[in-house]
Amino acid sequence: MTDIPPPAAPPSSPAAAANPAGEDTKILAGTDGVSRVSALPAHFPPWAAKLAELYFSGTTSSFVLHGNVFDLVRMTADGSRWGGLAEFLAEQLFGRWDLVLHYDLARGLRCLAGSNAKRLQTMVEKINRVIGDVRQIKRDPTTALAAIDLFIQKNVMSDAGDRLSAAIIIDHASYVASRGDRLSLNDQTHLVTLLNWASSPYIKRLNLAFVLIDSRLTDISDRLASNPHVATLEVPLPAAPDREAFLAHSTKGLDVASFSDYSTAELGKLTAGISLTDLEVLIRSSREGGRRLDSIYFRDLKKRLIERQATGMLEFIEPKWGLDTVVGHEAAKQRLLDDAALIKQGLLDTVPMGYLFCGPVGTGKSFLATCVAGSIGVPAVVLKNFRSKYVGESEGNLERVLNVLRSMGPVVVVVDEADTVLGDRDSGGDSGVGARIFGMIANQMGDTRYRGKIIWMLLTARPDLLPIDIKRQGRAEVHIPLFYPTSQAELRTMFRILARKSGTSLAEEDIPATIPHEGNLSGADIEGIVGRAWRLSLLAKAASITKEALTSAMASFMPSTQSLERELQELAAIIECTDAEFLPPAKKARLEQLGGREKAQERATAIKQIIEER
Repeated sequence: MTDIPPPAAPPSSPAAAANPAGEDTKILAGTDGVSRVSALPAHFPPWAAKLAELYFSGTTSSFVLHGNVFDLVRMTADGSRWGGLAEFLAEQLFGRWDLVLHYDLARGLRCLAGSNAKRLQTMVEKINRVIGDVRQIKRDPTTALAAIDLFIQKNVMSDAGDRLSAAIIIDHASYVASRGDRLSLNDQTHLVTLLNWASSPYIKRLNLAFVLIDSRLTDISDRLASNPHVATLEVPLPAAPDREAFLAHSTKGLDVASFSDYSTAELGKLTAGISLTDLEVLIRSSREGGRRLDSIYFRDLKKRLIERQATGMLEFIEPKWGLDTVVGHEAAKQRLLDDAALIKQGLLDTVPMGYLFCGPVGTGKSFLATCVAGSIGVPAVVLKNFRSKYVGESEGNLERVLNVLRSMGPVVVVVDEADTVLGDRDSGGDSGVGARIFGMIANQMGDTRYRGKIIWMLLTARPDLLPIDIKRQGRAEVHIPLFYPTSQAELRTMFRILARKSGTSLAEEDIPATIPHEGNLSGADIEGIVGRAWRLSLLAKAASITKEALTSAMASFMPSTQSLERELQELAAIIECTDAEFLPPAKKARLEQLGGREKAQERATAIKQIIEER
């Protein structure tokens, strides 16, 4: 649409006298209407307050809402009514306006007035007088946007007294303003039309607003979402007060104690990361399935619902062990235990944003991360493969995962093989997907609002391959190196503990006085020997690991001969270490022997060249 300044209102017009610049008084919210953010109803969510703040400022009239947009929203202060997002916008945020037009590909262009039938009828009459019967407008976006554009032109050009306040809501906006480098002519037309509306100074003076809704911001055109005239607002998963209010509403008149071990208030606090629609599933599955909502069933349901919310890209882990199970690494364990105590006390300001566990393969990085989660006592999830071969799908998957994590806190996020999963800012050959993914994760890791709420644990045998942006202070702040056990006492302890982990036992006197391959056995190697010994013992009808079986398993085991690769991984871990106390005496001596970290770096570079030349 071409921007044409509206004609001045006649001198006799009250609107012209009060507002000679041709601007309308900015109003929002319900049937009474308010003109400042502080006067918004108390039950309005924070994102709605932010939208109102930007709108009242007169700088923005176009908004993109993304995230948890298909969930329910509180419609009344007492929580007696809940509705969809579009209904909330039409009935609550723009409830005083003359016209709310809603568009999506399936239903086309229509008036939306929430539950107010009389207001709906009035809307239909008003829009029909301007552009004709909206029911006759074709559903394709090109025709629908052209009709809306015609209405806006006529509305802007109208006298002040005849002007209509109007909100345009476009659902599933990514099908109207698609992301992509090679857009069709129609797609380009849609995008330019939306950008024209967003940037028009005449539209910003009036009570006109455009709200585009889509669950994934990454599916919407960058040109639109990143435009300075467009505000992108995330609709988060519900906070505890909304969850409690919804549960109280959905269980009204029911005896909650008859099917649940938890009250609605307790459920509201324990269900972080779950949408309101899934909360209803949780209650109904318990009531209608005849299964009492006890701690076991609740934990299983919550796990399934959050994994579904993240579309299978997060996997819950249930720690069975604490840090007391970990052998060795005393300084690292003490640091982790101290941080766990701070988190339990709610003293989050001094807790690291994240940890980097590094060291040769088989040193127990995953086990240590799981044990930390068990000691902290908060949920722990593994970030699974979210990459897809389809354009924009990977970024959309990650956006959904991060949205769930932000609402779950506190939560431990374990990223195994971090050097592969996180990508790089300079990733090439993938149309920039790797760089965008890296940027999204780096931004989230560095967001200090989530310090102590999202605890990142990056695991890798090659920390030298991780970009420095991720490893810096303020993201993965504490780098903990792990190494193979270097003493007979440590080896003996590991054999006993790993036997217990395998579901059996191993007597101290059944362990040989001297364990072979000292300094060359990883935790994974020891677990493998224990597993073989347990198998031989079971075949011999023994109730636990026997001395003979362990001796036989040790004698037949052949450790890895990849000495150069292992040395490179050890050197990388030594170089990355952020606290000297984390290095065992043998590794400190190794560092001194090499001549310091600079010489260790030179040795690591030389090994890389040898390996690459093979």
